[in-house]
Amino acid sequence: MTSIDQTARWREQYLSVALIPPDVAASKDAKLPDLGMPHYYREPPDRGVLLMQRHELLQLLSEVTGRDARDATGNQLRNWGRTLVADHARAREQAVTIGGMREDLRRLESTAGETAANLAEKSAILEETQSCLRLTQARLHETEVAMVHWRTHFESVAGSLSFRVGRRMTLPVRLIRGGVFRGWRFLREPALVRMRLARLRALLVREGWREVLRRLAQPGASIFLEAPASAASPQPEQARGEYALWWQHHGRPDDAERRRMVEWVGAMSNPPLLSVVMPVFNTDPALLRQTLDSLREQLYPHWELCVADDASTREGTREVLTEFSQRDDRVRVIWRECNGHISAASNSALSLARGDYVVLMDHDDLLTEDALYWVARTIDERPGVGLIYSDEDKVDDRGHHYDPYFKPDWNPDLLGSQNYVNHLCVYRADLVRRVGGFREGFEGSQDYDLLLRVIENLSAESVVHIPRILYHWRAVAGSEALEAGVKDYARDSARRALTEHLARRGVQGEVMEAEECPGMWRIRYALPDPVPKVSVIVPTRNGLVLLTRCLETLLHRTDYPDMEILVVDNGSDDPAVLGYLSGLERQGRIKVIRDDRPFNFSALNNRAAAEAHGEVLVLLNNDVEIIQPDWLREMVGHAMRPEIGAVGARLWYPDDTLQHGGVVLGIGGVAGHAFKGLPRGRTGYFGRTSLIQNYSAVTAACLAVRREVFMEVGGLDEQHLAVAFNDIDFCIKVRDRGYRNLWTPYAELYHHESATRGYEDTPEKQRRFAGEVRVMLDRWGQGLLHDPAYNPNLSLDREDFALARMPRHLLPGQSLRP
Repeated sequence: MTSIDQTARWREQYLSVALIPPDVAASKDAKLPDLGMPHYYREPPDRGVLLMQRHELLQLLSEVTGRDARDATGNQLRNWGRTLVADHARAREQAVTIGGMREDLRRLESTAGETAANLAEKSAILEETQSCLRLTQARLHETEVAMVHWRTHFESVAGSLSFRVGRRMTLPVRLIRGGVFRGWRFLREPALVRMRLARLRALLVREGWREVLRRLAQPGASIFLEAPASAASPQPEQARGEYALWWQHHGRPDDAERRRMVEWVGAMSNPPLLSVVMPVFNTDPALLRQTLDSLREQLYPHWELCVADDASTREGTREVLTEFSQRDDRVRVIWRECNGHISAASNSALSLARGDYVVLMDHDDLLTEDALYWVARTIDERPGVGLIYSDEDKVDDRGHHYDPYFKPDWNPDLLGSQNYVNHLCVYRADLVRRVGGFREGFEGSQDYDLLLRVIENLSAESVVHIPRILYHWRAVAGSEALEAGVKDYARDSARRALTEHLARRGVQGEVMEAEECPGMWRIRYALPDPVPKVSVIVPTRNGLVLLTRCLETLLHRTDYPDMEILVVDNGSDDPAVLGYLSGLERQGRIKVIRDDRPFNFSALNNRAAAEAHGEVLVLLNNDVEIIQPDWLREMVGHAMRPEIGAVGARLWYPDDTLQHGGVVLGIGGVAGHAFKGLPRGRTGYFGRTSLIQNYSAVTAACLAVRREVFMEVGGLDEQHLAVAFNDIDFCIKVRDRGYRNLWTPYAELYHHESATRGYEDTPEKQRRFAGEVRVMLDRWGQGLLHDPAYNPNLSLDREDFALARMPRHLLPGQSLRP
């Protein structure tokens, strides 16, 4: 072995023992590493042994290389030793750190285990909660189905002849029983005696004994004439009280809602300027001040008021306008030198408008504090919207709110019957200027005329209804809000506005005043020439009396010139019925289609529609009775309009109470008939039982539709809706294809409801009915609760357009589909 190789071996040996400087080695606290082993795994060797090894190694080095080599190597080795000591210190620090990290890891593993256990426990609780929720939803669904069934059953019992006869026969017993009970109460409550007797005396003086006896015969009436529960609208004072309470709870935003509204407005990057247009003439200064204050209190601040004073002679009016224009630079006034009436003054105010949208406001009315906020929000969510309108109510001179008009969404045929849009009304400014603003000569109905001209340039999607009370119409002496008949000249203006509207659209029709609602309108649409062939489809089974009444009145009381009658006989086995149908068929007056399958209303009508030759189909129950000769002309006149889908008629029970005034989705869970039970002669909510209008659905007891539309949507659903709700489902499908369904009160028939088929009074029928309810709920979902022909502030528990206990406003982004 050469000296060089030996030196290298010794060097490796020295390095393996981690030589340290003498001063460090001499210290009694020095930690010396073990030979050949990492220092952090073993105890340090004896200091004396290590020093002896070091000394022996140096001697060997000295012998081989000499003293000089030894000194050089020693210095180098000492430097290496110092480096090793530093590495040793760092390694110990790292070992401590690693130990701490291991401890932290153990703690984290323990915490993770606990968290996993908690998560598993909460997951189990969540799963159990979801299971309970599904069970609750299923039970709720069953309850809804049962409620629909029992409501139908109750109505069938209450409407039956035996019930009505039995109730009248037991009237004396009930009177005696009630009299004894209330007599005992009266002995204990003298004040109640005086109040009831005063009520009885007032009724006798006002209406006589006949009215007293009539009321006693009504269900729910008492001998002291408390108002019975009824489907009719509540009495005015009762309605006022109910609405006053409703307004307190739902009419105004609370503090939290105000803060959210203000925050939303503050976050707008480009808030639209709203120009409020207001003509003024000799307005009561106190009322004008309240009007202007309601505007200045708006939560949305980006507005301007454009006032045209139409040469007022009342000094107080001019003073108020001057005061507000000086206090607020958003108030701008133009002073007309001569009185030009409301159209000219409105155009003058319009000339001041700089905003993208124009808000129409009368000079003595009031806005709710959030009115312009909802307008701005609608504009933000629906850019380019052309027309916005809201719900409204009236306010008297004491500040009491009453008579709310909760309106439907866009309803063009109702608009042809009345100006239901009215207040609050907001237009895109360029549309108003495009049609030339307000037209002079239409005073009293200038707003109606402007509206009809603007909508000729709009699609249905450009019209938005805000289902909230945003406008208070002031009811003061001489105003239209208080006395609709004061401004008689407005009727002539409205008639001319409607007539010209039809002419501009190229529609042939006659504008007539509504027979039951003075000041409102009926448009009689002309039939094509020649008139289209109509196929009347009548499903039936036995029931000779009903069928005879239906077909005989259809044949002899209908003046329509081109009609075929298809009777679908669903297994009749009564010889009299078979003979009657055979005789009519031999005479060529009807066509009989035999179909002996189990009863399926949808399938029967679909089969007849496939064999029909008419351009218009009329689905007609065999338990209806024709009243008017022109009923079919009225229905076909509407059905032939290209934009119209299904057309429904006004159906009466034999006792002249309303059976069908249109269908409202959501009532009773799926759908219900509007104003059912309303006595003939009453016009319902804002005249709606007496006006042509659009509904989402109408009953197939008497339904007219063009054959092409019927086939386009696939007819009635015979697979899932064999008996109930097939007409509702059909109408919704027609509506979703872009057609408008329509109800007219000018086609009237009697309906002896379900007299042939009967009611859901067996377990099998109830199971089938429950399944059909489930199909409707699954298919149409939330859409059943938000009928565009209704209003979310009106009840789904009643059929008389009563106030809802809780409004059903849609949340942002909420869908109407399931």
